Amino acid sequence: MGEFTVGESDFLLDGRPVRLLSGALHYFRVHEAQWWHRLAMLRALGLNCVETYVPWNLHQPRPGTSRDVGQAGRFLDAVREAGMWAIVRPGPYICAEWENGGLPVWVTGEPGTRARTHDERFLGHVRNWFRDLLPEIVPRQIDRGGPVIMVQVENEYGSYGSDADYLERLAGILRAEGVTVPLFTSDGPEDHMLTGGSLPGVLATVNLGSHARVAFETLRRHRAKGPLMCMEFWCGWFDHWGGDHVVRDPRDAAGRLREILRCGASVNLYMAHGGTSFAGWAGANRDGELHEGALQPDVTSYDYDAPVDEYGRPTEKFWRFREVLAAHSLGPLRELPPPPARLASAVDVELMDWASMGDVLEALGGEETVTPLPPSFEELGVTRGLVRYEVHVPGPRRPFPLTARGLRDLAVVYVDGARAGVLTEGEPGLKEPVAGPARVELWVESLGRVNYGPRLGEAKGITGGILHERQYLHGVRARGLDLDAFDDGVEAVPFGALPGDGSAGLYRGTVTVRGAGDARLGLPGWTRGFVWINGFGLGRYWSAGPQRFLYVPGPVLREGGNEVWVLELEEAAPGFSSPRLLPV
Repeated sequence: MGEFTVGESDFLLDGRPVRLLSGALHYFRVHEAQWWHRLAMLRALGLNCVETYVPWNLHQPRPGTSRDVGQAGRFLDAVREAGMWAIVRPGPYICAEWENGGLPVWVTGEPGTRARTHDERFLGHVRNWFRDLLPEIVPRQIDRGGPVIMVQVENEYGSYGSDADYLERLAGILRAEGVTVPLFTSDGPEDHMLTGGSLPGVLATVNLGSHARVAFETLRRHRAKGPLMCMEFWCGWFDHWGGDHVVRDPRDAAGRLREILRCGASVNLYMAHGGTSFAGWAGANRDGELHEGALQPDVTSYDYDAPVDEYGRPTEKFWRFREVLAAHSLGPLRELPPPPARLASAVDVELMDWASMGDVLEALGGEETVTPLPPSFEELGVTRGLVRYEVHVPGPRRPFPLTARGLRDLAVVYVDGARAGVLTEGEPGLKEPVAGPARVELWVESLGRVNYGPRLGEAKGITGGILHERQYLHGVRARGLDLDAFDDGVEAVPFGALPGDGSAGLYRGTVTVRGAGDARLGLPGWTRGFVWINGFGLGRYWSAGPQRFLYVPGPVLREGGNEVWVLELEEAAPGFSSPRLLPV
C-alpha cells in the first residue's frame, strides 16, 4: 500500500520525492510467456517503472464483444512481481503505430459519431469500454497494493483537437469508475498542442526526441508548478514498408537522455522494448507535414531501434542508457536475466498443399453483398484483411480505362480470371484498357489504418466507385475476408495440390523443430501476405522491405512438428523458396 501524489515540484511517494525512470513496453506486442524476461531487461537497464497503452480495438473488435481484457490485468500483476511501478495509458485513442490508433472500426465508422469529441454517442462507447477495462486497473492501483501510479487522459490530444469539454468528460469517467491515482496528459512541447491537449488540475507532460530544456521551458509557460516529465522520449523510431530502416545513434540518444535528467525531470523511454505488431495490427501514417499525403503503412516489427531489441537482446543503446541511468539509481543495477531459448539450427518449411484465394474466401469469408457502388471495409465489418469486389463490364464495347476511384489501399486486379495488374492510391487505373464484356475482380487489402493525423478513422476499400472510362459500373458484388477468421483454424478450406508457380492463395505446410526457441522466419521470393505458425499470427510480410524476417516467439514453437500457413496475396517471384526458420 502507498500513496503516490503530484507535488509542486516532485512526484511524491508517501510524501517522499521520487523520480520516475520509466520505459514503454506494450504487453500486446510481447508474447505473454515472455513478459517476465522483457520486464527483467527493463529492470537491468535501470528503470523503476513501465508504461503501457491499452488498445481498445484489440479487446473489443466488435460491438458488444470482449476479448481477453484480463490480459491487461495480468500484465500489471507481472509488473508488480518484477518490483516496478506502472503507468497506464488506456486511450481511448493511443496512436502507437497501431491499427486505427487503437479506436475500433465499428466506432469510427459509425455514421453520425464524432470520435474524440464530447459527442454523446462516442462518449457512450467510451464509457462502456472503460467499464469493461477499468476493473483490471482500479484494483491494481498503488493505494490498493498494486503497481499503477498514474493513468493518462486521452493521448496527444493537442495534436488533434481542442475540445476541453471532451477531456473534462473523460477525466470524469475515469474518476467515476474508481481511478484515484494522479491523472495526466501528454502532448508535443508546442503552445498550440499544450493549450489544446492539457486540462486544468491535471498533470501536463511533454513528448520529445531532443531539445529537452527548450521543451520544459515551453511547458513551464503553461504550468508554473508540478514535476517535469517527458512522457515519451523518442529514443528510436519506426519503419514504413517501402522505406528505409530508421536508426538513431546510441551516443546521441544517450546524450539527449542525460539532458532530460539534468533538467531534474522524470522520463519514459519510448520505446524501451518495442516488440512486434502481431496478427496484422500494424497501423499506417500519412506523409507530409500535416499528415495528409501518401499512405505509409507500418511494418510488422516494432523494434523501434529501442535499447532492448525486438528479440529481447540488449543493444549498444542499452549499455549507453544503462550508464546514464545508473547515476540516478538508488542502488546497484540488476543483472541481466538469462536470455530466452533460441532455435538451435535453420530448418525449411515443407509446403504440403494450397487453396486458391477464391476457395479461401468461400470457406472463411463473410456474406456476399450486391450494391450499386462498392461498400467500404467498415460497411462489410472487415477490420484487418481484404475484400473482393466483382463487377461486370457490359458489352460489346471497345477497350476503355478501368479505374478504382477512391481506392485505399492496394488492389490486385483480375480480368476474366487473368491477372491484369496492381492498383494503388497513387495509380488507381489499369495500364491496359479493358474491353467488354468482361468480369473484373479487385482484391483490395487494407495495409493498416491511419494511426495519427487528420485522416484517422478514414474508410478502407474502394470508397468512390469502379469506373469504365467515366461510367460507373454498378451491381458490385463484395465479400470480405477478415484476418480474425483464421483464429478458428483452416479446416474448412478445401486444400489441393501445390500450384508450383507461386500463385496467390493459402499455402499449408509443416516445419519440424529440434531445440525450439526464438526464431525468425524468412520468405525468399514471396511477395506480400501473412503467416501463422500453430495458429499464431506472426503478421504481414512484404518484399517491399525494409523488414526481411518475421519474429517467431519461442513459446509459439514446439518440439517436433509445427503447422505453418502462408497467405500469399499477389504471387511469389519465379524461383521462390520454401519459408525458412532461422536462428535469431
